[in-house]
Amino acid sequence: MDSLRKLNSHYIRSSVFGIEDSLVSTTGLIAGVAVGTTNKNVVILAGIVAIAVEAFSMAAGEFISEETEHDLEPGSKQQKPAVAGLVMFVSYLLAGLIPLLPIIALPLPQALYATIVFAAAGLFVLGLIKGQLTRKTLIRSGIKVLLIGGIATIIGIVVGIFFKV
Repeated sequence: MDSLRKLNSHYIRSSVFGIEDSLVSTTGLIAGVAVGTTNKNVVILAGIVAIAVEAFSMAAGEFISEETEHDLEPGSKQQKPAVAGLVMFVSYLLAGLIPLLPIIALPLPQALYATIVFAAAGLFVLGLIKGQLTRKTLIRSGIKVLLIGGIATIIGIVVGIFFKV
């Protein structure tokens, strides 16, 4: 773990941010759309569009933020904006597949339950890894990331029920 921690902490931050945001946003969107419609193809389309757009958007935001930091503090040692953007893109894209794959593979509504379980497990594992990297209590870190991320899924479900079509 120490060698992993020695990686530029900004890249680790970009990866954790991308994974967490993708699991939360994608699951919230998929859950909301899945309870709002019975059309599985619409749920799959919404998930794919969200992952593609958000992965690029998050990568672009990471790139622009890092570039801005470089411009503000030209002499300091920082991560390369293009690498930070790529780390964010890959992290977001791969994590987004976790809640999407059950929707593709299983019939609704079972797929929705599997999506929520897979995303929750992903959030908990991410929290464990975060705890290990930051030398915090593993279980507490796992539960914290799970609870914070779970709120977005609940919001997605509530909105989907409210605007059901």
